[in-house]
Amino acid sequence: MTTDIPELGRFAEPALLILVSLSDGPKHGYAIMADVESGTGRPLGPGTLYAALARLEERGLIEALAPVDRRRPYRLTAVGATILAEQLRELSEFARLGLRRLGRSPG
Repeated sequence: MTTDIPELGRFAEPALLILVSLSDGPKHGYAIMADVESGTGRPLGPGTLYAALARLEERGLIEALAPVDRRRPYRLTAVGATILAEQLRELSEFARLGLRRLGRSPG
């Protein structure tokens, strides 16, 4: 018997998903969308993606590289990697707290 779990909507900020996607190397827009969907099971639409890419680039967390075959790859900057690591540490601590409160081991 399976229990249907109601959909709670998107928890992750698109910027965080993009930074995680770029953490293993440069990618162009379509590759980022595919990577995010592969990792989360949820699509990231092009409008959301490109708006978030512009904000991340403006803040110096990512940078656009020279186009390759009409596709513009992006890469994480050193500042972006530092910010991402801190955000992931904070999320990890928050997840452990939530699991403890639920009486479930954070294993």
